[in-house]
Amino acid sequence: ITTKTPYVVMKYAMTLDGKIATKTGASKWITGEPARQEVQHMRHRYMGIMAGIGTVLADDPMLNVRVEGWKSPVRIVCDSSLRIPLDSQIVRSAKEYRTIVAYAGREENEEITEKIERLHAKGVDTVCCPDEKGQIDLKKLMTYLGNEGIDSILLEGGGTLNASALEDGIVNKVYAYIAGKLIGGMDARSPVEGMGIDRMADAITLQNVEIEKLGDDFCIVGYVK
Repeated sequence: ITTKTPYVVMKYAMTLDGKIATKTGASKWITGEPARQEVQHMRHRYMGIMAGIGTVLADDPMLNVRVEGWKSPVRIVCDSSLRIPLDSQIVRSAKEYRTIVAYAGREENEEITEKIERLHAKGVDTVCCPDEKGQIDLKKLMTYLGNEGIDSILLEGGGTLNASALEDGIVNKVYAYIAGKLIGGMDARSPVEGMGIDRMADAITLQNVEIEKLGDDFCIVGYVK
């Protein structure tokens, strides 16, 4: 039986100079209220929402829908070393919103085993899907999520996870929300990090690109070939 893997939509908000946070990590708020409201629609529309542990540690997000009566997605956190704090908002609300933490550590490690037990006690599901480098194999994770009946994912990953998702070829569509702001800074985070490419010919080029104005912001939408 062939598992249908989830349709993955990458979403990020950035300034006109390509930053998702200042050099201090401050990111609220890059875009205005109309763009942020549209994101709530997206979270309601997709079955899952996925973020990396860097985002969880930096922002302590809920990753839910903040509109009464709308459904919240299954929350998926990519956390190779299981660093997610037990007192984080995501863990504390796991019995209210289904939460899956993907990791890559060895289960025979006592610290990993103990952390898994404590997460399970708080209602968090865990899945181990390592690659040969000891990081999360996103393709294996997509197969697991497909088997769980999750057919679509909104990726709000942060630069590291976004880069890995593009490199592993799991992204189908991109929504880039762009604010008319400039913050600068060599150390300010960008939406896609990782090692990057050597040649422009190797760049990922989006297809069927469309642009929409939302208040003072713009949303560029395109499909990954």
